[in-house]
Amino acid sequence: MRSTARGEGRRLATRHRNIELGLLALAVAVCLAGHIDADLALTGKMPPGLLVHGLALGALAGAAHLAVRRFAPYADPLILPLGVFLTGFGLMLLDRLDISYKAAHAAKGDYQKLPAAPSQLMWVFISVTAAIALIVFVKHHRFFQRYVYLLMAGALILLAAPVASPGDSFGAKRWIKLGGLSFEPDEFVKVAITIFFAGYLMASRDALALAGRKVWGMTLPRGRHAGPVLAIWVVSLLVLIFERDLGTSLIFFGVFIVMLYVATERTSWVVLGLLMAVGGAAVVGTVEPHVHGRVEAWLHPLDYYKPVHDKAISEQPAEALFSLGTGGMTGTGLGSGRPWLIGFAGRSDFIFTTIGEELGLAGVTAVLLVYVLLIQRGLRTAIGLTDPFGKLLATGLASALALQVFVVVGGVSGLVPLTGKALPFLAAGGSSLLANWLMVALLIKLSDSSGRTALEPALPSPEPLPARARPSATAATTSETADPTPASPTTPASPTTPASPTTPASPTTPTAPTPAGAQPLHEQPLHEQPADEQPAAPSAADPSAPTELRPSYGRTPAAPQYGYPSAPPNPSAT
Repeated sequence: MRSTARGEGRRLATRHRNIELGLLALAVAVCLAGHIDADLALTGKMPPGLLVHGLALGALAGAAHLAVRRFAPYADPLILPLGVFLTGFGLMLLDRLDISYKAAHAAKGDYQKLPAAPSQLMWVFISVTAAIALIVFVKHHRFFQRYVYLLMAGALILLAAPVASPGDSFGAKRWIKLGGLSFEPDEFVKVAITIFFAGYLMASRDALALAGRKVWGMTLPRGRHAGPVLAIWVVSLLVLIFERDLGTSLIFFGVFIVMLYVATERTSWVVLGLLMAVGGAAVVGTVEPHVHGRVEAWLHPLDYYKPVHDKAISEQPAEALFSLGTGGMTGTGLGSGRPWLIGFAGRSDFIFTTIGEELGLAGVTAVLLVYVLLIQRGLRTAIGLTDPFGKLLATGLASALALQVFVVVGGVSGLVPLTGKALPFLAAGGSSLLANWLMVALLIKLSDSSGRTALEPALPSPEPLPARARPSATAATTSETADPTPASPTTPASPTTPASPTTPASPTTPTAPTPAGAQPLHEQPLHEQPADEQPAAPSAADPSAPTELRPSYGRTPAAPQYGYPSAPPNPSAT
């Protein structure tokens, strides 16, 4: 029975891997088709780097598939194809933007003519290779559970490092520059802090779930249990004040609140977290100039075109709204937009406006549905997991991706203030791409654990259950002499030598206990007492003897036990 279930599980796993391979081929083909369409619209020629992009993306997708097939065979078949599609689609958009930027800025001689697609392709290779390494060398997701506090310490160091780094990047201090290289540490902090939250909440969820005081019909947590939430809130405010990074602060605190709700199932934490986030952001937004400028640009994006306007308001929010409006329902077509009007930001968070302008509302909806599907697979993985750490980790990774997509798309469309965060998988940026692919690898390992539980369920042991010991003749004689009432039913000592059946005892009549040497295995004490310390068995004929109560474990006294049939009455006993 067990081998049959395992064989069926392996067949389903193989089927999932074949589905994954087909979806990977479809994702690569769609990205290459878009690459050809955009270049034909811009230059009238086939893209010169089509073969390189196609072979590189296909080889990386194939290598990742082989790693998943070998080391995570029960993983979700959609997670890897969705990540490959978003990455390939981003490469296609960056190559299309490179052509427009080169034509628009060739006369200026500035850095905008430098292509972003080749650099992004190199980061795709690094990111997918790192994801493959995590899938291969990390045997189980609980490996990270040992190092949650070490990861938290490293995350805090990385989070504080940009403050000491000289200069800033367009008002925000979220980059670390080492020579000619620069990277964004908050992207890696996003992954490390999610692992820490999963480990911390797994250990502290009982204390955090304790009931507190009722205030306005809502149960608020007790003061000593609200300390960790206050600490995380203070850290997120420090990020907002000293690094002027609104996006990281929102994602950092938002992921914690979501995971806290999943761990405790208390809506009071969500309400309290929202009040703290809105209150803190409102205070910082009024006193910190850079954050205040972001808020003003969000509230009054068209003031840029006034003769006198706030210098903190740039033209990018207004141009983004015009770009999205130009796209209409179906868009102008790949390669037919004007992304250079937004400037350099078209390669980062404003790359979403290129999708809206050239693919329209239909294309925007399709891309957002891909993100929603990837987030849904992460949450589905969390539901299927049985261990609390894995469940919280999958929830945190999915919510981190959801929050980053929300703050970027919401900022471009005017729903929330601009944050400057990169759109996951699509925008140019090695740090963001590497961190997001590590999240994909973690979700693959988590879904593999969830799939093993679903496809290989625990089956009962095929070994026979132990039989009850046969009572000795001396014990039987003593019992019959002491009490004429029929004794409790006994079962055969072995399947081949049946004992004489006896009449079942009445549920209300206490019976003499079986001697220690004849007790069933499930009723024997864990630690045997010495012979001189064992209490003497009370006689059933003695009315002062205490009544012995034995648990029925959900069965009636007359029900058969351990699969043996009920014994017929013993004529000799009467």
